[in-house]
Amino acid sequence: MSTRLEELIACPHCDAVYHVSEPKMGERAVCGRCHTVLIAPRRRAGKQIIAMALAVLILIVAATVFPFLSIKAAGVANRSSVLDAALAFSSSGLLILLTLAVAALIVFIPIARALLVIYVLGPVVWDRPAFPGALRAFRISEALRPWSMAEIFVLGCAVALIKVADLADVSFGPAFWMFGALVVLMMVQDNFMCRYSVWKSLEK
Repeated sequence: MSTRLEELIACPHCDAVYHVSEPKMGERAVCGRCHTVLIAPRRRAGKQIIAMALAVLILIVAATVFPFLSIKAAGVANRSSVLDAALAFSSSGLLILLTLAVAALIVFIPIARALLVIYVLGPVVWDRPAFPGALRAFRISEALRPWSMAEIFVLGCAVALIKVADLADVSFGPAFWMFGALVVLMMVQDNFMCRYSVWKSLEK
């Protein structure tokens, strides 16, 4: 007996293939091999994800403006922002690519993902036809997910500052706490989103 592709779902982690059996709202379909959540429909999830994406945009923009940290040693104080950290390597022409990569990984890619999520889910939430290219936009958003490294940046800064704390007076600025909240929001958004439900809504 032949099976259509739309009746199958593959686990993104272990590649196990299952016949689709959509759970009810609030229930979950879990991979029997690696226990990865495959389908988890939730009521009003789209609006909550859009709200989190908007919050991510606001936090990223604010975090690039406010000071990230301040260091005081031997009577000399210095403050730096996230953009200062991203542009730290721009003094040499050979390192301009590294500067662009750092800025992209901690600022531009998270912004792009948030905008793509809003572009994709906006019409779906309000029962309107999907915007042109919504399927490709969501595919790009998913492809960018491993490259959004704001949390790596925060953890790296925290570890480095702990080591420097014995040599200077280090204090975190507002942008550090904004990035902390940003990391939590992005994790919640990624775990809250049912990608199977988004694909099915876009295909309709």
